[in-house]
Amino acid sequence: MKVVDHLEEFEKPSFAAVTIGTFDGVHIGHQTILKRIVEEARVNNGKSVLITLWPHPRFILNKDADKLKLLSTFDEKVNLVKNQGVDYILKIAFTPEFSNLTADEFVQQILVDKVGTKKLFIGYDHHFGNNREGNIQFLKSNESRYGFKVNEISKQEIDHIGVSSTKIRSALESGEIHLSNSLLGRNYSIEGVVVDGNKQGRSLGYPTANIEISESYKLCPADGVYAIKAIVNQHEYLGMLNIGFKPTVDGRERTIEAHLFNFDEDIYGHEIVVEFVKGLRKEMKFESVEELKAQLNKDKEAALRILI
Repeated sequence: MKVVDHLEEFEKPSFAAVTIGTFDGVHIGHQTILKRIVEEARVNNGKSVLITLWPHPRFILNKDADKLKLLSTFDEKVNLVKNQGVDYILKIAFTPEFSNLTADEFVQQILVDKVGTKKLFIGYDHHFGNNREGNIQFLKSNESRYGFKVNEISKQEIDHIGVSSTKIRSALESGEIHLSNSLLGRNYSIEGVVVDGNKQGRSLGYPTANIEISESYKLCPADGVYAIKAIVNQHEYLGMLNIGFKPTVDGRERTIEAHLFNFDEDIYGHEIVVEFVKGLRKEMKFESVEELKAQLNKDKEAALRILI
């Protein structure tokens, strides 16, 4: 798969099967659409193209953009789309100027002139263009003028279980990992760097890797304890992770701390990928450090039962 950062660098294929969207998280509904464009491109000896906007439009247009948390960074999205067999990601810079394009200008200048679209696949509720004026009805009524066929991905196809990026975000913010994972079709993950901590975990017999998420807009699940899988230096480890303020030891800042089983290496400054497999419990305050240690032992046993 090739990522094209600028429209002028894209070489129009003889047949382009195209879809458009932010595709945050590349969940199972998104995967349905990507599967369709990949199949259509193969049948017609052409190329499949995902046109995606970056930064996320809400970061540019919404005054509350700092509150928006995404399921995937752009690099994560690239890897997830690549796994679906797509030929091209066409990355269009979303700017205030771009947002002023009318629906007709967007279709004519980009889908027709630059991409050479022959088949366009979009979700039943997709909108585009200035003031979100473009939709499936607009496209179908102008098929002959634009010279490409429009295929609607129906609500029944991509929404039969109520899947949406918004619903997945809500599940993660509530700690419902089982629900978010089922809608994503995989374990939700975060990436970050291991940073120096206060070493309290080591004194409890559970040394932890303190994780600083690489991108501030990446969504972090709700406070609590989770069974996880972690990848460090290309090796996978099982473990458990706490998100929160560590109230038993009077923590003052929200931290993300992973304890990896059967692991004792110095990984400060190393990148780590954490997959959330299942929630174990909410974060809680214990009466003593000894009670906390006893609970950590139970958490480890519970995590191992889930992971092994």
